[in-house]
Amino acid sequence: MEKINKFPKRKPNRLKKFDYSQNGAYFVTICTQNKQCILGKIVGGGVLDAPLVELSNFGKIIDKQINIMNTVYSNISVEKYVIMPNHIHMLIFVDNPYGTSGTPSPTNAVIPAFVSTFKRFCNKQTDKKLFQRSFHDHIIRDDADYNKICNYIENNPALWLLGED
Repeated sequence: MEKINKFPKRKPNRLKKFDYSQNGAYFVTICTQNKQCILGKIVGGGVLDAPLVELSNFGKIIDKQINIMNTVYSNISVEKYVIMPNHIHMLIFVDNPYGTSGTPSPTNAVIPAFVSTFKRFCNKQTDKKLFQRSFHDHIIRDDADYNKICNYIENNPALWLLGED
């Protein structure tokens, strides 16, 4: 008798054999559990006001935690971010003056560890599992890519209203 798997097979979302602790910029998206709109709402968007995010209490905790993480880590910084109703976009920069081991492994995977720590602290402060298990990342390859991501983060509330996010 053949065993039936009820769950879809998860595809790996990290780039194979890439050292996520090497210096550079990374675009990270973290979604809320079941994509619930619990982090805030988009307001504005009228003739005189640009759309912006009005954070919920959960969103305010996340905002505070991002700023705390920026002070705790000396070699990692969140350069730009936006907290949306059901997800967060972060532009994370790794600047490790000592370099990396050269061998990708879970122990030197700085970005996944940073995201995991961030999610764990947010969950602890809210006493709720806020986020999905995984996250999306994109390795910034050049200045044009960096500028495109910065613009995307800045314009995300407007894109949300247009249904393009």
